[in-house]
Amino acid sequence: MTDCEVKKDNLRVCVSCGHSAGNDPIYEEESYQMGRLIAQMGFCLDYGFSNSGIMGAVARGVLDEWQNHKEQFYQNISPIVGITTQEYYSLYQKDEVLEKVTNVVVTDTMENRKKKLFDADIIVFAPGGVGTLDELAYDCVAMQDGFIKNKPFIFYNLNGFFYHILEFLKEMVNSGFAEPIPYIVVDDKEELEIVFRLLKLRYNGCESFKEAYYHARRLAFEMPYFIKNKTPDKSLEDMITEIDNIELSGDAELKNKLNHQVEQAYLEKEIERMYERLAKAGRDTAVVSDKLSELKKSQHNN
Repeated sequence: MTDCEVKKDNLRVCVSCGHSAGNDPIYEEESYQMGRLIAQMGFCLDYGFSNSGIMGAVARGVLDEWQNHKEQFYQNISPIVGITTQEYYSLYQKDEVLEKVTNVVVTDTMENRKKKLFDADIIVFAPGGVGTLDELAYDCVAMQDGFIKNKPFIFYNLNGFFYHILEFLKEMVNSGFAEPIPYIVVDDKEELEIVFRLLKLRYNGCESFKEAYYHARRLAFEMPYFIKNKTPDKSLEDMITEIDNIELSGDAELKNKLNHQVEQAYLEKEIERMYERLAKAGRDTAVVSDKLSELKKSQHNN
């Protein structure tokens, strides 16, 4: 096996997410399904070793599903690596989740914990708090400065959770304060599954930062096409083979038709996302308006 070859069945997925569950059940429910999907793909989970919140939900999903695929993917391989510090490890009261995570790495500092987490092949950011935000910032800096291997980021944008952060990242790039990050945004489990399957087919662990960005953007650009055109009779793998054949040996008319279809699907998805962002902005504006009204009343009463 050369340095650039990666065992695709056991790609390591680091999920950075909340120790809490949030105030909407969808966060925990969909994170549990993400864990099951990770096991169905034959991937391995690297996470911060917790039995609660989003972190616990992802781990439970992997643990509930991996036995169904043990013979196919997990012979002599642990499906989960829990990575924590000694201080945190001593706080945990073991339960049925943590007892099943038999591969635990205990680091001496939070810095080394983050480094170990981001040794994974793929990084997924799911809803969480300031710890998740800290890990996002750390990973962006470390990858851009060449301290960790280039790899794709996936934002699991449940309920539009990451819209504000995504806009902020774009603003930093547009203002000249940062390089573009090779991230992919998915809004639900169906999109996440397609991205996982595409990465399993096309993953390259030896890309430069520029190449990583290019391939991530290509994947993000093509993803709506796969979502729109996927049918029970045509697998994703068949669709990728079809696209590759057209790009390799198709005539100009066929290539233009394919490019048009991919672009249209992408634009439709972006329009859908923009409407969702506007709706979220409208809700935020309504909350601010209510707070202003309450403040004015308080001021008047005083």
